[in-house]
Amino acid sequence: MAARNKARKRAFQILFEADQRGADVQSVLADWMRHARTDPRQPPVNEYTLQLVEGYAERVERIDELLASYSVGWTLDRMPTVDRNVLRLGAYELIWVDETPDAVAIDEAVQLAKEFSTDDSPAFVNGLLARLKELKPGLRREAQ
Repeated sequence: MAARNKARKRAFQILFEADQRGADVQSVLADWMRHARTDPRQPPVNEYTLQLVEGYAERVERIDELLASYSVGWTLDRMPTVDRNVLRLGAYELIWVDETPDAVAIDEAVQLAKEFSTDDSPAFVNGLLARLKELKPGLRREAQ
């Protein structure tokens, strides 16, 4: 498994855990990092995972607002927890991580949905992120 793929999976797991626990994503990230330093069986949190989680944390309100606005027929609260967090991570990477091609950001999110969610989730994730990709230039301008 490629390093960035592993980093995305770990970032997703951190976001998912924070959501499940109702905890701040930064504190869950700190827990993961602390655990990696004290338990040799736990792999360290790599730089890209750190970048993804911290970048998401800086824009959490805007990302959730975008997902709520463009997910037709689904509120954030009604989305399965896995889908919600895959979309959060995918939206952050798609809109704000310039070195990741848009197609890669979307495909990686779809792969996470295939691995961790329902049979219907990959199409939902793909559709919503594809819509955000279409709107990306305007969304970037609004964010600045």
